[in-house]
Amino acid sequence: MNIRFEYLYRDAGNFKSWGELVFSNPYNINVNLVKAMAENVLIDQTYFVASKADVPDLHFKEYNDQLDHGWHEFHAVAQTEEATNDPLGRNIEEFIESLQFAASE
Repeated sequence: MNIRFEYLYRDAGNFKSWGELVFSNPYNINVNLVKAMAENVLIDQTYFVASKADVPDLHFKEYNDQLDHGWHEFHAVAQTEEATNDPLGRNIEEFIESLQFAASE
């Protein structure tokens, strides 16, 4: 079963833009463990910089320096039969490593 990673960008005005990526799970890691692994490496168990994790940036078209910032939020993970769609072809473990780098700010 693959793993869907759901995330969002929320500006200071609480406007949201949603995204998701599907990763392979070759070692069949339990989704609850994947969630714990992700939360363990994220800033406050939630935040990361999308560009550092190599995931699509969800900022709105027009940048507002009064409302915008660099952080994205982890929302959820779920098992899925959907096809993988990570442009870099990472599995879920490799992606968690990317998240660790993306939260090191």
